[in-house]
Amino acid sequence: MYLVCGEALYDVLIDPSGSASPNKVSLSAKAGGSPHNVAIGLARLGCPVSLATELAPDTLGRLLELRLAAERVDGRFLRRTGKATPLAMVDVDAQGNARYAFHGLDSALFHPDPETIKPHWESICGIHVGSIPIVSRQSSAMLLDLLREAPKGIISSFDPNVRTAFEPDIERWRVSVESFAKLAHLIKVSEEDLKTIYNADVDDSVIAQRWLAAHCSLLVVTRGARGASLYSRSAGRIDVPAVKVIVADTVGAGDSFQAAMLAWLAEKRLASPAALAQLSPEQIRAMGNFCSQAAAITCRHRGPEFPYRKALPDPPVKANER
Repeated sequence: MYLVCGEALYDVLIDPSGSASPNKVSLSAKAGGSPHNVAIGLARLGCPVSLATELAPDTLGRLLELRLAAERVDGRFLRRTGKATPLAMVDVDAQGNARYAFHGLDSALFHPDPETIKPHWESICGIHVGSIPIVSRQSSAMLLDLLREAPKGIISSFDPNVRTAFEPDIERWRVSVESFAKLAHLIKVSEEDLKTIYNADVDDSVIAQRWLAAHCSLLVVTRGARGASLYSRSAGRIDVPAVKVIVADTVGAGDSFQAAMLAWLAEKRLASPAALAQLSPEQIRAMGNFCSQAAAITCRHRGPEFPYRKALPDPPVKANER
């Protein structure tokens, strides 16, 4: 089972089927939040997964809990709160790119209770962390401790998924990203996030060299319509193309890519630090292509929507899979 730590909220978008005027706008809401999305994506791809987050007692919170249960996301690490369910107001431009404004996340807890998790370590194969929790003043330090204290055979994955609408201090993001990168075995980061964290002309091969010198065995840099680059210690850089698709929007595409990576590793029985470090170039390329197909399916939909396993072909890797 994977343990995913982070926010669950509702993405609120302008409803294209509704009428819009200066004094009336039709809105639609979909369950979201990057870690929530990764958990749903994993469940749809057939992976046992648990989500550590807070859920409110309001109507939206109850709907979130029902949705997680319907998707078969394990709820043993859920926290109950008396606060309102957070919202992300999503503004999508003509190219399908999203901008966010967050409400209600400042005091939320995104880490599992340290005492609660101890009896469950044997059932956990991996931990995924990213997005708002890494700069959360309530949870970032606790999540770093969680990664440090995880048993040796548990794989840790990390996606910065920078949201400056929540935390505008880029230096805080940079420090947090570097701290989590030192503890992660698998890192996925968008090219856009690297430019935000560092600078517009950042060389991701330099970042890869630094991060791969620590815990990290595989760094994936996603580039939107230009595909993705996968860096490993043993295989160097491998580029995979994006799958051509008519884009409704890109909300959740990175989360779909992330979930597909973790699912691919679990399906191939490679979800361990030792196995990740030994992936062959053929396996890395197959995984990248598999993830690109998953992300493309998400891009066909408006709002975060994730593929089921039957919608994706078997990865073309035959040797040394088991």
